[in-house]
Amino acid sequence: MMKHVIAGSSTRMPDWGFDHFAFRTFGVEGLGIASAAQLFTDFGYTRRDAFEFPAKKLRAYWYAPPDPELPRVFISELKVEELSSQAQAVIRKYAGGTDAALLGKYGVMSSLLGVQPWCTPSWEDFQTLAAESEYAAWVLVNGYALNHTTIAVHRLAGHAGGLEALNSLLQEQGFLFNTEGGLTKVSPDGLLLQSSTVADRVSFCFAGGETRLVPGAYIEFAERRVLPQFEHLKPEEVTEQHRRDGFETASADRIFESTTLAAEKVQ
Repeated sequence: MMKHVIAGSSTRMPDWGFDHFAFRTFGVEGLGIASAAQLFTDFGYTRRDAFEFPAKKLRAYWYAPPDPELPRVFISELKVEELSSQAQAVIRKYAGGTDAALLGKYGVMSSLLGVQPWCTPSWEDFQTLAAESEYAAWVLVNGYALNHTTIAVHRLAGHAGGLEALNSLLQEQGFLFNTEGGLTKVSPDGLLLQSSTVADRVSFCFAGGETRLVPGAYIEFAERRVLPQFEHLKPEEVTEQHRRDGFETASADRIFESTTLAAEKVQ
């Protein structure tokens, strides 16, 4: 659908470039960031900057690809030890013990294949976590599934006007955006611009047989502008290596709200 929107009436679809993929995890033994990252580090990804989100009780790292044309990876984990004893008990009920630890680096693969990494949770346990941490409730029902995919706007062939023009175009087409901190989240240096849609709500059948709509995945958009030292380059000479790299804590914190906004409408 997105390709048709951006391409407009043209029969030629734009070339795609992915900026990064993001995953969420529980910070318990065998199932945290290191576990999810291993699939990528095995293929040459390297760990870069650390991020802390105290209010959300999260930590994160991003991983740089072995080839700058490949997508980055952003992996976060919930600091389970900072939750209430009741919430911790619920998480360890599903993500604790030997079976969860053995899942290890195959957690991401299992969820990408549509296999839940632990037994199906109950609606009551979901509600317990949702009351304390939307992030925790999201991971409980989605496991290691891809939290969001980020499109590199500067790599969309045939699109002019950057991120803000794309935001306007998609809003006209009915896309609902996360406006926490503004529609476009801008880094202090002005070189990294980000926006995201509100997460889809997907049908989930809980262990007791109740079927509810819960937050799923969403789409992020990122525009990485050319670094000042490379502004002399011609457009055709610019590659990813000449653009702003990394992430911003404040922007990432607001992007997390894409599932929170969907959670407010859970039935």
